[in-house]
Amino acid sequence: MGSHASAGDRPTRSTRRTFLSASAATAAAAVAVPLVGEPAGAGGAAPPRGPGHPVRPQAPDRELRALLREIDQGRIEATVRRLAAFGTRHTLSSQDDPVRGIGAARDWIHERLSGYAAASGGRMTVELQSYVQEPAARIPTATRITNVVATLRGETSPDRVYVVTGHYDSRATDVLDATSDAPGADDDASGVALLMELARVMATRRPAATVVFAAVAGEEQGLYGSTYLAQRLRAAGADVQGMFSCDIIGSSTADDGTRDPHRVRLFAEGVPTAETPAEATTRQSVGGENDSPSRQLARFVVDVADNAATGMRVWVIYRRDRYLRGSDHIPFLREGWPAGRFTEPHEDFAHQHQDVRVVDGKQYGDLPEFCDFAYITRVTRVNGAALWSLARAPGTPKGVVVVTTNLTNDTTLRWQRGDDPDLAGYEVVWRETTAPEWQRVVEVGDVTETTIDLSKDNVFFGVRAVGRDGHRSPVAFPKPGS
Repeated sequence: MGSHASAGDRPTRSTRRTFLSASAATAAAAVAVPLVGEPAGAGGAAPPRGPGHPVRPQAPDRELRALLREIDQGRIEATVRRLAAFGTRHTLSSQDDPVRGIGAARDWIHERLSGYAAASGGRMTVELQSYVQEPAARIPTATRITNVVATLRGETSPDRVYVVTGHYDSRATDVLDATSDAPGADDDASGVALLMELARVMATRRPAATVVFAAVAGEEQGLYGSTYLAQRLRAAGADVQGMFSCDIIGSSTADDGTRDPHRVRLFAEGVPTAETPAEATTRQSVGGENDSPSRQLARFVVDVADNAATGMRVWVIYRRDRYLRGSDHIPFLREGWPAGRFTEPHEDFAHQHQDVRVVDGKQYGDLPEFCDFAYITRVTRVNGAALWSLARAPGTPKGVVVVTTNLTNDTTLRWQRGDDPDLAGYEVVWRETTAPEWQRVVEVGDVTETTIDLSKDNVFFGVRAVGRDGHRSPVAFPKPGS
């Protein structure tokens, strides 16, 4: 009750009056006796009463559970140790030494990913994506930057793209020191091991959308490789609907010894960087400063990956990244695409960006010995659940508008119908303006307009697509329109 889906018919005015009367009659009981089975809302309160039913997490299906079981901790550990064994992977280190330096690491990653692609039946391709970076910040001489990119082409919606990166370059304490040992196990062999393991287990599968697994270079010198990757995708006309940078995901132990082995941070910015000042002002004036595409993507990750199948809790941080630092999701944000950064919950700064050394009998440096490989494996499962669920669901709705030209106590939403072959219909989600997460969902069917018997002045709305197999897209937050 309380919604009406059509191409323009007006809802019956008595529905809202009836709903309000029923709500008033049961308000006292609702406060005293919470609804059984309904998840707690903000502050532990029950979700608000109104159209639809409480939002529930999207449980992993049989195919996803099988994929997550295939993720192999032993392979992840072997990858981290092999990458650390190149001595240094500094962007300015040797590119032609077969044993030491970034060139040797590049060739090894390319060989391994090519081996995984061989099992894909031609659906996965691997390329060395290179360009010459002229002298710039932290690049004293012209330097070739090379990304190693494995692309698993989607079966039915290949132009819709999801990206996961880890950077395979490393650094010593001196960012221009290209000769000292810089094993970079946590930062960021851990992220590269994640994307390589996901490429392996997904290579034999058939996602609807395209998934890109990219080991990027030049991150420590200034996000050069990921910037080039984002520019290449933009030039190719790719519809990038989600991107994750996995950077420093190797340890569950803080510098004070505190362990947090079942939680990972996901940084998600608010008002998109790509918005003009006028667009940002409009978004904030109508609400939605907490509803950027990146934060909807983060909510999606929690919905599909914060569960027993991954063994992890996803700790969403409402920031672009940590103070004084940034990762490879930033170039994608600059292109206007939803993106976030995964990183461990508490960093051990005593081991990051340190030359390998022994002080007072203690060894320092970003070495494999300080990694928690079971933790990396669980973070890999989080990313696997998110990427697979995204690539199996319909795309995020586009052109979503909340009609603000009519002075009414209901809400009309419009959007463009997607072209995904397995699209079954749409759902409207809503929440109170003080709630951080979506609270209720209304199923509206395969339509492009619906009227919800609830005031747009009092709550926030969003729209998500639903596939025939029940997979749901991230939510699209509406812009005001007519």
